[in-house]
Amino acid sequence: MISISDTAQAHFCKLLEKQEPDSNIRVFVVNPGTPSAECGVSYCPPDAVESTDITLEFNGFDAVVDAESAPFLSEAEIDFVTDQMGSQLTLKAPNAKARKVDDGAPLEERIQYMIEAEINPQLASHGGKVMLVEITDKGEAILQFGGGCNGCSMVDVTLKDGIEKQMLAQFSGELTAVKDATEHEAGEHSYY
Repeated sequence: MISISDTAQAHFCKLLEKQEPDSNIRVFVVNPGTPSAECGVSYCPPDAVESTDITLEFNGFDAVVDAESAPFLSEAEIDFVTDQMGSQLTLKAPNAKARKVDDGAPLEERIQYMIEAEINPQLASHGGKVMLVEITDKGEAILQFGGGCNGCSMVDVTLKDGIEKQMLAQFSGELTAVKDATEHEAGEHSYY
């Protein structure tokens, strides 16, 4: 579920030496499965472990995860990196904003996951987002753009050269096209 590098494990062991005996770390997601999901790590004293928690054993400590956060921490990685700016703990959880779906899930669920996990994080840097409206009988994914994408002059390039290429490659044989249902009229709601 969670991969913790050797350097991060050593860092946690050093930090835990200064805590109450038998303390561990807790890895969690606040607002899991939403665009505002945030991951975190905290100390977890022995009396804070719940019966529904999942305990993962590491070198010298355990990582405790609450049942609600667990599916959103699939493929999460914790590392401790040192560079010219100093040292820092990094936590990457690619599935925090959307629960990972398996390859056998319905096409709509797999597309929705791709949008939440891969496409919307890229669009968010420009204040934009996209939603799946429907999948037609012809295998066309109809998308609705919002936020900064609505009224943006680059939306056609974003759709054709970015999103459509990415989706057709990932869902080859299942999708035939990706189309935009948005009325892109510039107005007060638009970013320029």
